[in-house]
Amino acid sequence: MKMFTVENVSKTYGEKQLFDHITFTISEKERVGLIGINGTGKSSLLKIIAGLDAPDDGKIVSPKDYSISFLDQQPELDSDKTVLEQVFRGDAPILKLMRGYEQTLLKLNSSPNEPKVQEELFQLQRQMDALDAWDASTNAKSILMKLGIEDFTKKIGELSGGQKKRVALAQVLIAEPDLLILDEPTNHLDFDSVKWLEDYLSRYNGSILLVTHDRYFLDRVANRMFELDGGNLYSYKGNYASFLEAKAIREENEAATYEKNKNLFRRELEWIRRGAKARSTKQKARIQRFEVLDDKLSSGKPSGEKLDISLNGSRLGKQVFELKDASKRYEQKVILNHFDLLVKPGDRIGIIGKNGAGKSTLLNILAQKLPLDEGDFIIGQTVKLSYYTQESEDMDENKRMIEYIKETAEVVETSDGKTLSAAQMLERFLFPPFTHGTPIRKLSGGEKRRLYLLKLLMMAPNVLLLDEPTNDLDTQTLTVLEDYLEDFPGVVITVSHDRYFLDKVAEQLLVLRGEGKIDSFYGNYSEYLEKENDLQGQKTATKPISTSKAQEKEKKKRLTFKEKKEWEEIDEVIANTEAKLEEVGAEMAKTGSDFTKAQELMKQEKELNEKLEYLIERWSYLAEIAEQE
Repeated sequence: MKMFTVENVSKTYGEKQLFDHITFTISEKERVGLIGINGTGKSSLLKIIAGLDAPDDGKIVSPKDYSISFLDQQPELDSDKTVLEQVFRGDAPILKLMRGYEQTLLKLNSSPNEPKVQEELFQLQRQMDALDAWDASTNAKSILMKLGIEDFTKKIGELSGGQKKRVALAQVLIAEPDLLILDEPTNHLDFDSVKWLEDYLSRYNGSILLVTHDRYFLDRVANRMFELDGGNLYSYKGNYASFLEAKAIREENEAATYEKNKNLFRRELEWIRRGAKARSTKQKARIQRFEVLDDKLSSGKPSGEKLDISLNGSRLGKQVFELKDASKRYEQKVILNHFDLLVKPGDRIGIIGKNGAGKSTLLNILAQKLPLDEGDFIIGQTVKLSYYTQESEDMDENKRMIEYIKETAEVVETSDGKTLSAAQMLERFLFPPFTHGTPIRKLSGGEKRRLYLLKLLMMAPNVLLLDEPTNDLDTQTLTVLEDYLEDFPGVVITVSHDRYFLDKVAEQLLVLRGEGKIDSFYGNYSEYLEKENDLQGQKTATKPISTSKAQEKEKKKRLTFKEKKEWEEIDEVIANTEAKLEEVGAEMAKTGSDFTKAQELMKQEKELNEKLEYLIERWSYLAEIAEQE
């Protein structure tokens, strides 16, 4: 069994101790989720494990042939490479072979009659056959398409930031290492891509270590959890839900120990104050014990030292936003097409849709950063807006933290009527006093986002626009933000791909379908997905189903003539569909570098899988009724 071991590893960043002599192992097929508040050193630990950084102390132990692939939050890609050239980069023999094959194929396209190039391609094809590399090549293209990258010949420099992250994700997945390290892999992925990645990782043969803010994703993928907290690493068996339960027990025990030590400290303090003289060994021992307790309590964390954002908001009148007959095009793409929207006080709206559908553009229109092409936009006189963007665009990284916060307010009022200074607010956001003079550029990515969030909330808004707020924020900060939004008296409108966050925050969804089509759905994200799945089944049914399955079973206990015929034939239809799927799979393995044919086959495969899923559901439904007859 291959095992990766970290022994007594320590790392300091400036004056900050990230982790102190931590030890752990990762065994085969373990899927480890790493969590901790921003700035605790999660990304630093990943880079040490990946061999991109060195620890101050300790060592890393792994077998000689142990392979590791690492997806960075900000991957560095070669702008001059094509998508395929980038994903085939690597030292593995099969990757080198596929890279050479693709390069030679391009040469042949430009010089089809060159005998030397033809011979080179022939030799490479023989090697591809010997290493069974055709499957790996087809798998690489399939992964790219599942992640929304369809033009394999496009230069990396022509891609958006989100597309680059998806290419980098495909690159590490294709390598199939012993240990796959993923830092925020769901950033820039839509729901379909996240769901596909969940399924892919659940079947992955190697080990996985990942950092993610997506708690549903973490819960479904991880079978072990690591937590970085106060320089220590805590290990928990199970997924995210198991971690929450175990951590609650640990914190209760720590709180009880802290209270016990505090009471003992009080008694020792009273004894010291009575003027006891250290004349005996016993008295010296008591003084030493007092000093030890003093150190423990000084460095300890009493329960309740949590991130707190209970701030006051401004009063909001009856009118918030209204779009009337609004139209907007952006780079030849229709975002709004004669769209009407009325936002009322207290609304909690989530905006969802595939990448590129125009979600951020809609937020920018509401924030008055982009004008409409046609129609009217009305904003209430009492609206006080804070807009949390993906870029933290107003952040001057040369400023010190305290200066940045004081630009908004020297003092703020909390929801319970207390007045707090800017420094006290930084402490509430888990920035210790000794860090307040730190230049922003020295903060981690997550710490910058937490600081940016604090500044926006200190503006006392009554309308919050949030563009992907879950990106780069740790799970603890997200949990507190969600609790804050639950009691927030104003309006919240958020773009997010995070299902967990939307389930907790949104009560209504705007679904951007593309080409200016926008649907409204009243309910949370999970309810929307459930309805979409039901509708998908109805679309392919021979007869539309107007009631839920449970209601239909109650009303109808016998098969109709048409259903009886369907029941008699459905086994054969399922078998034929499965056979077609196998044929398409075999064809895909033979496509080689014929991208057009590969794309057509992948489309067929998707349609057949959807059909098969519907047929199996339909078989189950018909079987239940047939058994009652």
